[in-house]
Amino acid sequence: MRITDSVTVGLDRRRFLGGLAAGSGIAVLSRLAPAAGQPVRRSKMGLASDCWHIHDRDQAAKGQKGDLSDPLLFLERCYQLGAGGMQAPLGVRDEPYCAGLRKWAEAHEMYIEGSTDLAGSRFDAERFEKEVLTAKAVGATVVRTVTIPGRRYEQFSSVEEFARSSQRAAERLRLVEPIMAKHRMRLAVENHKGHRIDEMLDLLKRLSSEWIGMCVDTGNSLALCEDPMDVVRAYAPFAFSVHVRDHAVQEYDEGFLFGETAIGQGFFDVPVMVRLLREAHPEVHFNLEVIARDPLRVPVLTPKYWTTMPGVPATDLVRTLRTVRAKAPREPLPMVSSLPLDQQVEAEQRIVEDSLAYARAHLGL
Repeated sequence: MRITDSVTVGLDRRRFLGGLAAGSGIAVLSRLAPAAGQPVRRSKMGLASDCWHIHDRDQAAKGQKGDLSDPLLFLERCYQLGAGGMQAPLGVRDEPYCAGLRKWAEAHEMYIEGSTDLAGSRFDAERFEKEVLTAKAVGATVVRTVTIPGRRYEQFSSVEEFARSSQRAAERLRLVEPIMAKHRMRLAVENHKGHRIDEMLDLLKRLSSEWIGMCVDTGNSLALCEDPMDVVRAYAPFAFSVHVRDHAVQEYDEGFLFGETAIGQGFFDVPVMVRLLREAHPEVHFNLEVIARDPLRVPVLTPKYWTTMPGVPATDLVRTLRTVRAKAPREPLPMVSSLPLDQQVEAEQRIVEDSLAYARAHLGL
């Protein structure tokens, strides 16, 4: 079902968005009716907004604003696909919009998690608090964030440079912790190809706050030569939210390629990962974060890769390369960018739909 076949049957999109922008969110949202052809089986797993980056690019190429950048329309899209909720940037919204979005989510029995960025150079604590208040107003209890910009092995050129960024991350978390405590909201810090396990756990223990924990991404840390199952076990006690991912890997001359797959089509033992996380926190929400894109290059055989990680044991590299060689498919990993844009959009939707089907059938989600 396309976004134009949405629950806002008979309602013009421009008037719909204009109404929200004008602050008449409740009046407009009250006209929404349940979608025709509601999925028979719904998933408990939600969708992270990064699942739709090709859709947004396609809209931009057509001279249109990406509808899914609006939280309500993204939540609607999640509903149409049979997802249980969403994790997305909510921004700063007025009271009518927040009340309407919350009402819609509750009526459709969906959850909402916010997403914000603590790593940006323009970070502003006042705006951050407003984003937290928006998240609370729409019914969220968790806001996901990142604290290290980019990928560690690409972003930084020295131990000192990474240490400065890590120190800034710690300072910003200390700055926002009272905000989260004041509003009784939880901040979930993603393992975003930045900190390794020992570094992240040290940071959390130094903060020692019931309001700051983890958004456990099941895939990211393989790019730092960490075993995915070790990552899940280490972070499970701190899990406030989860990014569910699966991956395919393959060697190339400078290291390995790290490709995205639908859940259940890669080499991760996702059922065990989900079980471990559920045992630690039965209430945690699982969000699909699958990004349809070309495989990432992880240059573990180059000096630059190790510049910021001089103390990592060689056994971690050996284990990672053995895993890559054992799990690599016979065929080359697909290059999404080689497809025409309309086929990229289709591939993006298919990988999401296949993942939701697997979650329902095999994960109890």
